[in-house]
Amino acid sequence: MFHLRGLGSFFLRRFHKNVPTNRDQILDELRICSSENHIFDVVGKNKAKLTIDHVSSAVKMLWYFQKEKPQFLRTVELVNNHPQFLTLRVLAENKISLMDDFTLVDLLYSFLRLNVEPHDSLIQQLVSESWLRLDKLPMASLSKFAICLSDQHLQQSSLMGHITNIVDQRLSSINDARILTTLLISVSYLVSPRLRDALLSQAHVLLDRMDQSNYNNPRRVVQFLRNVKHSHRPLLEKCNQIVLHNVPRLDAENITIFLGLYQSLQFNNCDLRLAAKQQLIELIDSSTDPFSFTKLFATLAPMASKEIQEGLESTAFLLADELSAQQALAIAETLEDIQSRNLSLINKIVSVIQRNLDVYSPMEVGRITQALHLLHYQNPELFSKLQNILLRFLEHSVFPYEVIMLARVLSMLPSPRLEDSVISRVEAVLPQCNFNDLNSISFILAKWVRNDPSQRRGTPGKYMRLLQTLNRCAHDRLQTADRLDLLLEELRYISGEWFEEILLERSMATLQRMSEQITWSNVPDLALFLTKNNYLCVPIMERIAQVVVTDIDKIHDSATYATLLPFSVLNYDSEKADELYNVCIQRFTPHISSFDPHLLVLLAYTLALADYFPEALVKEIFKIDFLGKLDAQLETLPYALNMRTRLRLMELNRAVCLECPEFQVPWFHESYCQRLQKRRNGLISPVQKQIHKLLDEVLGGFNFVQVAAVTPYFYTVDFECILDKQLQPLPGSESTSLQISDEGKFSWGSTSSLLKKDRNELPPGAQRVAINFLDSKSFCKNSHHIKGEVLMKKRHLEILGYRVIQIPHFEWNSMELSTLDAWKEYLKKKIFTDRLT
Repeated sequence: MFHLRGLGSFFLRRFHKNVPTNRDQILDELRICSSENHIFDVVGKNKAKLTIDHVSSAVKMLWYFQKEKPQFLRTVELVNNHPQFLTLRVLAENKISLMDDFTLVDLLYSFLRLNVEPHDSLIQQLVSESWLRLDKLPMASLSKFAICLSDQHLQQSSLMGHITNIVDQRLSSINDARILTTLLISVSYLVSPRLRDALLSQAHVLLDRMDQSNYNNPRRVVQFLRNVKHSHRPLLEKCNQIVLHNVPRLDAENITIFLGLYQSLQFNNCDLRLAAKQQLIELIDSSTDPFSFTKLFATLAPMASKEIQEGLESTAFLLADELSAQQALAIAETLEDIQSRNLSLINKIVSVIQRNLDVYSPMEVGRITQALHLLHYQNPELFSKLQNILLRFLEHSVFPYEVIMLARVLSMLPSPRLEDSVISRVEAVLPQCNFNDLNSISFILAKWVRNDPSQRRGTPGKYMRLLQTLNRCAHDRLQTADRLDLLLEELRYISGEWFEEILLERSMATLQRMSEQITWSNVPDLALFLTKNNYLCVPIMERIAQVVVTDIDKIHDSATYATLLPFSVLNYDSEKADELYNVCIQRFTPHISSFDPHLLVLLAYTLALADYFPEALVKEIFKIDFLGKLDAQLETLPYALNMRTRLRLMELNRAVCLECPEFQVPWFHESYCQRLQKRRNGLISPVQKQIHKLLDEVLGGFNFVQVAAVTPYFYTVDFECILDKQLQPLPGSESTSLQISDEGKFSWGSTSSLLKKDRNELPPGAQRVAINFLDSKSFCKNSHHIKGEVLMKKRHLEILGYRVIQIPHFEWNSMELSTLDAWKEYLKKKIFTDRLT
């Protein structure tokens, strides 16, 4: 029934050490057992003679045999159902009072690992006895007891609170990294900020002392950081160095765990991702069982080449019928992640999922529905069935996170009529929701309103009532908010029309109310919130600058990127802001070589927006070996981040070429920009069409204005015209387009020959004019303050020799310009009178 794999001399040494002189025959027999059946034979023959030492030894050995097997070969259920295992349980329960502290906790731990139910009287009595002895338990036993409580979902119980208090009192005495990191996980939901920092400080010390080949300790530290939602960069980097050292020893499951934890903490490390990718590729041939292959597929496929993806999909097809319900779900979600078009594999996985629909939890059914919907899977009958299951789950759910997830997935599906019970269930959980949940409900509500046929006759009362409750709960939550860190945590990922229209202004007022709570530790999150919402709030910006300048030494060098973002993107300039840029540049410059490549590019682009070009930073990025490392990293990044980094590198390359020719950085994005141009649809907005028509009248004909003109370095201007020295329009032609030579210098040449070296000069005194319409995205949300990107483009066009005319949307659409004559006069004044510098 049981199969033993590779129990060598290590196991025998482990159970033979410290054998007393007065030998115990039953213990000797147990120590030489080579399988679970062998243990049960000894137990069966000696029932009447078994002491607590015998019971403890037998149970621990049973768990040891299971632990040494791969997950998919474990036979815990068979052990649990064996008659002699019941004997051990009865004996253990009858002898609890005779157990010493170590034995008591060890047995509790082993029985739980062998799947004895938490409500079983044996487990309950072991827990109760351990609780009575809690204050005198050794730290090793205390940490193991804390694990047992976590296994029983008692992380936030009063008993765990007692343990947290003991840890606080005895922290300085903990000198074993394994004991400390185990306790970190257990108490993570109850620690105060003060205790959190003390625990992290002790972890720093103990990680330096431990054996660097032990990767479980840093894994638990990172898990703790994830649980307390605290991205402590110095400790993360220390953990990452230990993990990097151990990558060749990691299996697919552990690699998946580490990368998932890093992602939840928004910690990207190029070296780890590259090493993990290589290790996963080497594990492909040995990952032939469903368990290890599923872990491998889920982690490797999103970062692998097309060729490797196809190989993984072929293996997945062959293993599909052996997959468990959860493994099939993991494969389906990965196929959605990589946007697979392998219909044979998708159908195969769906068939496994359909066979197991009755075993999935509500959240799992929601994830299945979402994955298949995003894969554009065509099976109306299956989706109808999933919809019914989701509705049934939602109507009985009492957990806010579950209700919201199920409602969100239901809103993706076409439904001619929405059950009132669904809306009632969502409305019932609203008072318990945080801002992120409330924002999700706003998206769900918008979809329901759009999809409801009765909406054509006006907004139904049921939706209006839900919206009013939603708004009231959000306003109440803002009004009662009193801790900036907690508020930022909730607001971090919020976006969308509902938030902008209903909450943004009030959120900013609340943040200003809490401005005294702005510290060096929450500045990056606050800065990202301002940037994402495109909101220029001068008091908050000045407070951020003041805090950063004062405490720059406490801010991690990598956090300077997020800190500077709103100042560059929103084009905020002041004396304090200038000081902020200078101290941040001084802070990160010594650490440039340790930055992740993509982050360094994003940082340099952010500085370029504000017209800062630190020479050390620019030269580091445009070194051949750096660009090679960046290319390798980009292959492992999610698609959106990959594309954004490539675009920012091009824009940085353009800015350096135009603004810092002394750095002698070549322009190497010609072909990249040409590919971007081909993908653009070339459509112009109705306003641009209107302006084009009016420019035709103002300039005297369409031949005097060029639409969507492309400049050297591939800027696109809405309209381009040429004026002679008397400000009279000159007809444009392809032969007078501005181009770049092989040497990187720009000249006026044919658009069909971007590298043409001859220079076709304009007539003496003539000038090129670039006319750009600036829509609302060109300005900060709450003002007419122009953004950094638009200002940089203006600078660059002027370097290229253009006179730049900007037409803000709020001027063009104002009441003053409500007639054709007024618009034409406005354009004439801009083109023929204004002299913008």
